[in-house]
Amino acid sequence: MEVKALQQMMTQLWQMQESLEQRRGQISVEATAGGGMVSVKMNGQKQLTEVKIEPGVFASKDQEMLQDLLLAAVNEASRRVDEELTKQMKDMTGNLSALGGLRIPGLF
Repeated sequence: MEVKALQQMMTQLWQMQESLEQRRGQISVEATAGGGMVSVKMNGQKQLTEVKIEPGVFASKDQEMLQDLLLAAVNEASRRVDEELTKQMKDMTGNLSALGGLRIPGLF
């Protein structure tokens, strides 16, 4: 591969990484557990932005159940962020067969 072509490819990858970072800031997902008893919202940086717990959860005074519901909701939200980032990455790159499946650290 020519040096110029490699430089152009690296420039394109850098631009895609910047674009993905911008899109990451716009991502917001919501996940629930326990039939909606616990609900969390998470942004593209995998930071929780909101936690809602239905009052009925507290009525049972079951600390372990609440912990399990929170874990389940947060893990699901994290999975959805990953899924959304993967989808956006595929939308941005199309089918970069020229890279042959190359994984660039920091790109995703």
